[in-house]
Amino acid sequence: IVRVVAGYGKVAMLDELQSRLEIAPDRVVYVGDGSSDVHVMLHVNRREGYSIAVSEAPHIAQIARRTVLGDDALSVLVPVLEDIAGWRRSGIRSLFEAHGLHIHEWDRTRTDWVTIREPGLPTT
Repeated sequence: IVRVVAGYGKVAMLDELQSRLEIAPDRVVYVGDGSSDVHVMLHVNRREGYSIAVSEAPHIAQIARRTVLGDDALSVLVPVLEDIAGWRRSGIRSLFEAHGLHIHEWDRTRTDWVTIREPGLPTT
């Protein structure tokens, strides 16, 4: 894949890849970071796939099944190993350490996005 049109273009490409590679929809793991990933994440979730946001942007983090923030691309393996493979945290740490990598910080939080306004103020 060289280039894909944002939004529904990603959905079409994902469907084409799934068909060509004979991958069931519930076996898809999709990682996204912005508004161009909203449509494809919704598509993946609807078909029982697994979506991961790598951004705290509300429009994407609220859609994804998990959000992971880290300074290393390998960070996305954490929710895959936990939620899909069923690994415990200690096993994940051991796996990284076996490859010379150490998880220095690992905090799990739940984010509530709340906007409070006075009555009558316009919403933006």
